[in-house]
Amino acid sequence: MDFSQKPLAERIRPQTLDDLIGQEHLVGKNGVLRRAIESGSVPSMILWGPPGVGKTTIANIIANSVKAPFFTLSAISAGVKEVREVIQRAKFQSNTILFIDEIHRFNKSQQDALLGAVEKGDVTLIGATTENPSFEVNSALLSRSQVYTLKALSKDDLLRLVKSALEKDKLLSRKKVVLKETEALFSISGGDARKLLNLLDLVIENLDGETIEITNDKVIEVAQQRVAIYDKSGEQHYDIISAFIKSIRGSDPNAAVYYLARMIEGGEDIKFIARRLVILASEDIGNANPTALVMATAAFQAVSMIGYPEGRIVLSQCVTYLASSAKSNAAYVAINEAQNLVRKTGDLSVPLPIRNAPTKLMKEEGYGKGYQYAHDYPGNFVNQEFMPAEIKGTKLYDPGKNPREEEMRKRLQAMWKDKYGY
Repeated sequence: MDFSQKPLAERIRPQTLDDLIGQEHLVGKNGVLRRAIESGSVPSMILWGPPGVGKTTIANIIANSVKAPFFTLSAISAGVKEVREVIQRAKFQSNTILFIDEIHRFNKSQQDALLGAVEKGDVTLIGATTENPSFEVNSALLSRSQVYTLKALSKDDLLRLVKSALEKDKLLSRKKVVLKETEALFSISGGDARKLLNLLDLVIENLDGETIEITNDKVIEVAQQRVAIYDKSGEQHYDIISAFIKSIRGSDPNAAVYYLARMIEGGEDIKFIARRLVILASEDIGNANPTALVMATAAFQAVSMIGYPEGRIVLSQCVTYLASSAKSNAAYVAINEAQNLVRKTGDLSVPLPIRNAPTKLMKEEGYGKGYQYAHDYPGNFVNQEFMPAEIKGTKLYDPGKNPREEEMRKRLQAMWKDKYGY
């Protein structure tokens, strides 16, 4: 491809770690990844971070630095066949690096196809993902890889990136460009360096005059979209998600779906939104409506499968349901109090009757002796002690004042009134 036809992000892609903007904690002077690269001892790794923060660039720099055979696969289009072809070629080339973009999209069998080659050292795997690898990469592959977390680029990083492009790119440096405003550039690109650079290139290409002034209005006009200014990595990100959660907690579906739209229009990761809904379903609704957690979990699974834009409909259904639901934080309060009690009292002895007794010696020591099997008694209940002796009678769960939990309170009261005071 002719140089002038390449996207700006490709024209100025960093070739060395010193050229890379951002990720100082990894590739700065004392960064752990820089030390590994400079030593020539590069482990298999997963690069985890938001879109456009340098994952692919770092992989390319590693390949150039260690002078190794370098293969690239995209999990969107590649399958087991393509993975096995690279592994077969790697057997005849030492120190082969295999870079897999969006590795979280590989299913279990595709990830398993990599495992043997990584274990034997036939390939050094570099996987890039925007999703938490603890959930999206199978444990066997994850245990054989070092996870490096890349941070979202700050506004200062993005500004340095724009200024660097204007100075270093052969095509842009010929023009006189004045940066008057940058909010729209940063907002529309959503902190993604690739999108930012290519948007900058597009804006400059579409503006005439001896001096090209970059303003928010001109950027929005060229981009042909009025996107709400939403900084995914800064203060507004936290303000909007806070307002979103508090609107649902406050049972206002109208405000909740409005803030949902703010996040969607601002380019927020829909899986991030869905995860917060799963947490909220337990923290703020809990046993007042157990179906809320089922709904939120199903919504997370659905948006993971179908993505954007259709995922917004699923989120809207879930958000309006949760906002309209009865509320209780009793389960949340209970675990907080229980953890505080554990920290205060330490490792108290479990009562002997409810201890496990898998060996003869344990049985002789009294483990399990006197345990009363609840299902052998009327109503599947028998009054017995489960708490350590030092804290017996301590009530940690206090059902909320809503119809479902009031039913639970009545049942608990019938069984444990004298002990826990329900």
